[in-house]
Amino acid sequence: MAHSLASFREAVRSGGPGKDGIPSIDRPRFLPATEARLDDGEKIIGVYHRGQARAYPQRILVWHEIVNDQLGGDALSITYCPLTGTALGFRRGETELGVSGKLVNSNLVMYDRATDSEWPQILGVAIDGPLAGQGLEELRVFWTTWGAWRARHPGSEVLSEQTGFVRNYRRDPYGSYNPVSGYYAPDSRRLFPVMHRDDRFPPKTEVFGLRGPEGALAITRQALREEGVIDVTLGGWRYTVIHDPGLDTGWAFRNPQGIEIRPSSLDFTAEGAIGPGVDRLEPVNGFEAMWFAWAAFYPDTRLYQGAASP
Repeated sequence: MAHSLASFREAVRSGGPGKDGIPSIDRPRFLPATEARLDDGEKIIGVYHRGQARAYPQRILVWHEIVNDQLGGDALSITYCPLTGTALGFRRGETELGVSGKLVNSNLVMYDRATDSEWPQILGVAIDGPLAGQGLEELRVFWTTWGAWRARHPGSEVLSEQTGFVRNYRRDPYGSYNPVSGYYAPDSRRLFPVMHRDDRFPPKTEVFGLRGPEGALAITRQALREEGVIDVTLGGWRYTVIHDPGLDTGWAFRNPQGIEIRPSSLDFTAEGAIGPGVDRLEPVNGFEAMWFAWAAFYPDTRLYQGAASP
């Protein structure tokens, strides 16, 4: 039951603030890691691109949702939707992405300033405007902690609080990442309607998701941590997802040759997972998301909960 572009357009809702009411950061400034005043447990969005590493603190992006940046000579947009717990990076070309003030399935709807086309962040495909039906090229970003990111990338730069806007970057308007209370708690309620509900997990439960031509796949964080390497068949194609214990995330690949990857043979560097056979796999972008949002966008998603999953 895949959704059509028309159904996404019909599901658009106002998020409250109008267009650019949540202002993107278009002239970001950065500090060296040694000058950043972050606790090791703070959530950040990390980017490693063309040999350069940057960290974007969640407590800054929660107020802006989009950073239009330049890294390694490429124009990139680093995006974060607090309502769905999703961080994604995109190559933006000659334009900039902004916050439309609209939502689909509680997810940030971005717009590009060149054509005014509208793009739900999770979908990465325009649902309205001159570019409707066209996808954005994604860039892998990492939802992790400052301590984990700094250990992997000690030379990382950090987004400065000198954004050009007056905001209290020490306060999250949605609360804290508290496991038992606040908006981000797994059992807490959604704020906006969704196109499809799936109650197999509490709505804010984090899953690791990927999508390909064959469909979408969600893996529970517990299964990924416990198994280390997960092989799943999706639409007749084999996918391999490797858990990175340092960043506590997954590296996703298509594995058409059925290459066996052994967790004990793996290592992790700034470039990602390395080990026998990994270089023969085809990288696929994956990212963390709240379960309710993933299931709303991909109602036919395959769900992997462990080795006993069908």
